[in-house]
Parts: sequence; C-alpha cells; structure tokens
Amino acid sequence: MTSLNIRNFSIIAHVDHGKSTLADRLLERTGTIPDRLMRDQFLDRMDLERERGITIKMQPVRMVYHPQFPISNSQFPINESISNENSNIENSLKIAKLKTENSDSEYVLNLIDTPGHIDFSYEVSRALRAVEGVLLLVDSTQGVQAQTLTTLSAARAQKCVIIPIVSKIDSPAARVNEVSLELAKLLGISLEDVLAVSGKTGEGVDELLETIIKKIPPPSHKATEGASVNGAEPRGLIFDFSYSTHRGIAVYLRVFDGIFKKGQPLRFHAAGKNFIALETGIFTPEETPAPSLGAGEIGYIVTGIKEAGVVAVGDTIGAVRGSLPALEGYSRPRPVVWASVYPKDQNALPLLRKSLERLRLSDSSLSFEEESSGVLGRGFRCGFLGLLHLEIITERLKREFNLSLVVTIPTISYAVTKTNGRREVIYTPAKFPEHGDIIKIEEPWAKVIIITPADSLNTLVQLLYEHEANTLATETHLDGRIEMSVEMPLRELMRGFFDTLKNISSGYASLSYEILPERIADVVRLDILVAEEPVPAFARIVATRRIEKEAEKMVEKLHSILPKQLFNTKIQAKVQGRIISSRTLSAMRKDVTGYLYGGDVSRKLKLLQKQKRGKKKMLERGTGKVNIPEEVFMKMVQSSSE
Repeated sequence: MTSLNIRNFSIIAHVDHGKSTLADRLLERTGTIPDRLMRDQFLDRMDLERERGITIKMQPVRMVYHPQFPISNSQFPINESISNENSNIENSLKIAKLKTENSDSEYVLNLIDTPGHIDFSYEVSRALRAVEGVLLLVDSTQGVQAQTLTTLSAARAQKCVIIPIVSKIDSPAARVNEVSLELAKLLGISLEDVLAVSGKTGEGVDELLETIIKKIPPPSHKATEGASVNGAEPRGLIFDFSYSTHRGIAVYLRVFDGIFKKGQPLRFHAAGKNFIALETGIFTPEETPAPSLGAGEIGYIVTGIKEAGVVAVGDTIGAVRGSLPALEGYSRPRPVVWASVYPKDQNALPLLRKSLERLRLSDSSLSFEEESSGVLGRGFRCGFLGLLHLEIITERLKREFNLSLVVTIPTISYAVTKTNGRREVIYTPAKFPEHGDIIKIEEPWAKVIIITPADSLNTLVQLLYEHEANTLATETHLDGRIEMSVEMPLRELMRGFFDTLKNISSGYASLSYEILPERIADVVRLDILVAEEPVPAFARIVATRRIEKEAEKMVEKLHSILPKQLFNTKIQAKVQGRIISSRTLSAMRKDVTGYLYGGDVSRKLKLLQKQKRGKKKMLERGTGKVNIPEEVFMKMVQSSSE
C-alpha cells in the first residue's frame, strides 16, 4: 500500500470528554473488532483503567477503512486557517489532492488513543510526534476545559492538523451550537468546520471518517530531506515499549524512512546497541505479526533484549551501518512530586526493584533511585508527574506484582544554597539541611489555568489567596464561565488544591498547569518525633506561615491513629530545634492486680511498682521503640494531601 493511503492521527481531549467511547465507534465502523468481541473502553487494556473510567496508557491501533462514497479531487479542500498554521504539511495535502480515489479504495488509519488527565500529558506529547493530525474532542455538556487548551497547544507545537469535534451530542444536557461556536472561536475557523459526533450512538462517525481522510495529510517525508535518494535505509522513532518474559522488549515506533523487516540487523542510535529484529508487526490492537513496516506506518519490532534501561523512548532505530542522522527525540519529563516507596518486607526489595524497572518500560515518565531509611529500611525514591500518577503507580505495584508497600508523604524538590556556597537539589525532607546551614531555599512554581462557573468565583479568589497564588489574567467565555490564569508555588498546587477546587465548584471547574522556574521559598522542615525518635517518613517541608497549624494537625492525627504501647509515648512536632506541638499517648496498661481479691492494699501497690520498674528497664535497654504499623503510614500520607 502506498503511503498516500495512510492516515496517522490521535485523539486528544480533557479527561472524560469521550475519547475512549469515540475510539470504540471507530473500531466498530471500520470492522477492526468483530461485534461479538466488542466491549466498552476496548482500548483501555488495564483493569485499573476500566475501573476508574480513565485512560492511563496510550494505545495504538491500525484500522482499515473503505470510504462509503467516491472521494474526488474536489473533495480535498485545503482548510486555509489550518494550512497557514501548518505550512510544513501543505505539500503533503496537495499531493493527496492529486490522487483521485473511489469507493473501492482502502485506507489505513493508525489511531493512537491518549489519556486526558494532566498527570499523563507526557503520553500525549509522545503520541503527537508519531502522527500528522489530531481529533480535538470537546464535551457538548461541559464546553472547553483547561486541559483542552493544554492539549491544543501541544498539538499546535507539533504542527498537527486539528479536526475539532463536539462530542456527546446525544446527551439531554448537550449545548451543541453553543459549544461549537466556542470551539470555532478558539481555533479561528468557521462554524461549519466543527463536527458533531456521538460516541455512544455513532451519529456523525461516518462523516468523521471521511473528514479524517480528506483533511489529515498522508505521512510527511520531510525527515528524508538531504538523506538517501531512494529512502531505502530504514529509520524510525520509538514512542513506547512493551515487555514479555520470553520475547523481551518490543519497541513501538513510527517509521519515517525505508522498510523494517524480520531478521534485519538494527541499531539504537543513542543507546549504541545492535540487535536482530525477531518480529515486526502492527496493532489490531493486539500485537500482530506483519512481514514488514514501511515508511509512514506505525507498528512494533520485537528486539529480544531483556535488560532494563538499555533503550529509552525518543531514541532512533535504524540500520547497523546506516548513514541517516538520528531523529529529534523527546525531552525528558520533569518529575513534579516525589515519594519514597519501601517494601513492608525487606526480602521483597529485589522484587520491588524489578517491578519498578518493568513499569518504567511502559511508563517512561517514572523515575526512581535507591535510598535507605533507619526506620523503614531500604527502598526507592520515586519521581511522579502528579499525585494521580503516584497513586496509579503504587496501585499497579500492588496489583500486578503482589507487593505490600509503605509510601511516604509526597513532596516536591527544592534547590537549597548552603553556607558553604554549594547548591543542592533536595528531593526528600529527611535530607533537608539544618536551618543554620541554609542561605536560601528555592522552589518551583506553576502557571495554572482554571476554568470555573461564575458563581464559584468569590470562593475561588479566597482559595487562591490561601494557596499563595497571583492572578495574571481573567477572561469570560461565551457561556459565562470564567477562565483565570494564575501563578502559584508548586507545593501549594500539590496541597489538595485541585480537590478543593472541585468541591467549591460542585465538580464543574477544571485545571491544567505547566512548571515554571524556581523562586525564593519561605519554608522550613517539620519533623515528627515518636518516643523522642524522629520518623523520617513523616518529615515535611511546610510554609513558615502555616507551620503551627500543620504541626498541630499532624500531631493530633498521629495521636488518634497510633496504637497504644506498653509505655507512655510522646508525639512531638519539631521545627528548627524547638518543639512546637506535643501530645502524650497513654500506655496500654495490663491489669496486673486483676487476680487479687481482698487483702492488704500494699500487695496491689507492690505489683504496680514492679510493673513500673519493668517498663523503665525496657526503655533504658532500648527495647521500648515504637513499631509503627503500615496502616498508620498510609493514613498519615492520605491526611497530608487533605
């Protein structure tokens, strides 16, 4: 098949705007999945995705489509507003116009379904590098949301052709005309260019398929400019992985040049490792063997490599002695929050390491390094793209690898300049220097876009003040909703801001953000002591203005959930060498006089004194340490984000 009959595209949208449901209808209409095998959220392969109703992992699929009516030259109009914005693909569109197709023509549609939540935006950015066009979905009941703007900006940066779609038009609450007008204004196009589709009923899906063929150009070959004349030398960009124990790593790639075949010797450009292609194939959506992968196609290659960390997404795969330069890769994602993950049983540490390495193959945004704690033993300090990302990874570790874990309170990174002039990036509160050794502390900020109903504005302004935010701009949408652009410390954004925003707006507000450079921070380390011993897992970095409130909150919380010991247990909060909050947990007292009856009271007093002396000796011998259960750690983590 000629590359002129290939269309590569992705679906992007705010979370829960109907991406997966629309993908289901595309699979149905193209006959990719038989009716007897079809189910909702077909491309969401993980149980966790189906339970939560969200897409976590991008999923490619190859569909074959036969147009239902002839497509003539006149039916390939160039959208001027799009072609001007995407001048690099104008030539490809013109080539497509020169080819007159009929109803017997066969088109290969390579779809990459993507997540909608901001924590998985790295998945979206990788998918966009492998396609020429995107379907931009907007829920007709909700309108343009914050993440809509973020994904749109990413698609424009990659110069993708944008097909705007208003979804869920079958809903009784649909505002099709109103939202279509809002979307047309956002893109600077005419109202007629906005499609209306129902992923549930299938209305408008046939028109969408025809539009995909007409407006999304065939694969661009600009990558071969100045390279080989005939394009015979293979070259592709890796955008994802899968792993199996018997086949090793399978790389997901977009082919830009030449042909990849089974048995071919190949090389990773950046990693510098050679291998033999054990299998080439396409996604149906399962990995299905195919004789070869040609220029413009999306597929996979089984490498047989079983060592983790050999190759990364963004690497170029090509001939062993190839002359073509490497393709531009992906910028590495910057972790937003950090948390330490420890196995409950230290014997499970090797399994935890192997599990994290396996997860990093399918989620390249995950980062980790080994660390140790005097209380919790050895574990890993992990970087995540947000609190939901942290929650998903820890849940997968428990489900897929049967691990029992202790996860510390999430925190962000700080740049600390010490009195000796050294500047260090601190990822964990336990390693924060003493106050006297610090000259200045810098923390990352975030630019946040918030879209909220007008009746929530007053409460939102108060919320922004409580979270140290600065308002940059305010805009009113056509439907009366307010769009606010603000700047705030990243630690405040991670301090339950989004959950509170949802509460005050009755669930109607949306949020997206991007990380800004560091600024001076007024924060201190808050240590929690149990039986006068610091617990590193409970240490936190807290804004100075909230230190007393947070100290009281953590001490009270721990006092309420920590099981009683055989001795009185002090629970204290310490800042800069002084105790600012303290509670004593009374001892779990065994009734040593319960068997006595009558007699002199001195007998009871002797037994009580003996018990007291025994507890004192236990403490003096160092055997009076508090064993903190896993449940306590988990409850403290949960309370920290409230």
